[in-house]
Amino acid sequence: MRPSLRYLPTAILACPLLVVATSISTVQTASADDWPQFLGLNRNGISQETGLIDAWPTGGLKEVWRAKGGVGMSGVALRGDIACTLIQSEGQQRVLAINAKTGANVWSTPVVAAYENGQGDGPRATPAFVGESVFVFTGNGTLARLKVSDGTVEWSHNVLKRHGGKIADYGMACSPLVVSDLVIVQAGASAGTVVACDIKTGEPRWTSGRGEAAGYSSPAMFTVSGQSQIVAFKGSSVSGIDLKSGNELWKYPYRTDYHCNTASPILVGNNVLVSAGENHGSTMLKIGAKNDSFTVEKIWSSIGGGSVMRNEWQTAIHLGDYLYAFDNVGSAGPVTHLVCLEAASGKPVWRKTRFGKGNMIAADGKLFATTMKGELVVIKATPDGYEELGRSKVIETTRQAPALANGRLYLRDGAEIVCLDARKK
Repeated sequence: MRPSLRYLPTAILACPLLVVATSISTVQTASADDWPQFLGLNRNGISQETGLIDAWPTGGLKEVWRAKGGVGMSGVALRGDIACTLIQSEGQQRVLAINAKTGANVWSTPVVAAYENGQGDGPRATPAFVGESVFVFTGNGTLARLKVSDGTVEWSHNVLKRHGGKIADYGMACSPLVVSDLVIVQAGASAGTVVACDIKTGEPRWTSGRGEAAGYSSPAMFTVSGQSQIVAFKGSSVSGIDLKSGNELWKYPYRTDYHCNTASPILVGNNVLVSAGENHGSTMLKIGAKNDSFTVEKIWSSIGGGSVMRNEWQTAIHLGDYLYAFDNVGSAGPVTHLVCLEAASGKPVWRKTRFGKGNMIAADGKLFATTMKGELVVIKATPDGYEELGRSKVIETTRQAPALANGRLYLRDGAEIVCLDARKK
């Protein structure tokens, strides 16, 4: 039986749009205090900011501003004084730019007609700032570049139509990866599962893979065994892709019901971790180099009903020797635990049972989590056990983790965007 749409991951949850910072040098002008893309500057959900709260304030975190947003599941990206997200309003999918300090509307640009889906309407992917432009990927597969200054559309192309693809069951969620002079997304098209376009024109440069559905995961750029490569978690596999040619360097099968590979791959040392919900599980892969090719070796794997970590749409956080993550029980069911594991072995360290569906980032020794109830929860990031500093309800239903920049957390739901002061007083 197909799981209830109520619990299936949507594109947005899984893959807000990529952008500026990855594990290698990319085209970028972001500062260390920016959050210019999905999962932040280094695309791992970790901020280097310090001086954040270490005790829960009376009444919760101070609200700086609250602004009108719109329908959709896109996360918030920030660079300097500008915050961007994708929303749906007035029958269109729009890129919304607001002043990050005040919440005032800067511009709102329609990109394509509204997208409707039983799992949730509107765009899913998070915008990506690169230079003086912002890149977006809509729920129906339109990839566009806009000027940060005024929202002018510099180019716009429907990647799926161009390559003979079709919209994924729950919408296109991949956050574009911008690296060098390319912008890269999952298309799941007959002419290419992964597509790279020229950042100046949007024209195709290469395609990679054939006959495989797009996952809902966003690609990342890693240096593995001495070679920089794109790592893409697709509908039924994860693979390393050569940046210049699009050739697959290695591939590992990873079949999940409904192609719901949604969390982004993460780099753990010289290893690649992938995890999926739908009662699937997690696998740590060692990617080795041998002569002119790569080898793939499974270091540890925890699969099926007894798995210790099943990331439904949330990307795990790797801090020191440990992984902090959401573990969804069953086939997109309502029970989700928060867990801490040894990264090297996958051995469980602690589990907060029935924490609930949510998402999170990390900074200053803490986890900043959101729940689908609209709560912000702050937790110490320690292997010593679950220690909650506090929680409060600040928005309505959301699947996106907060964005963090200059000591402020930015959250959104299907109607509003909220800025909270997370600095230590």
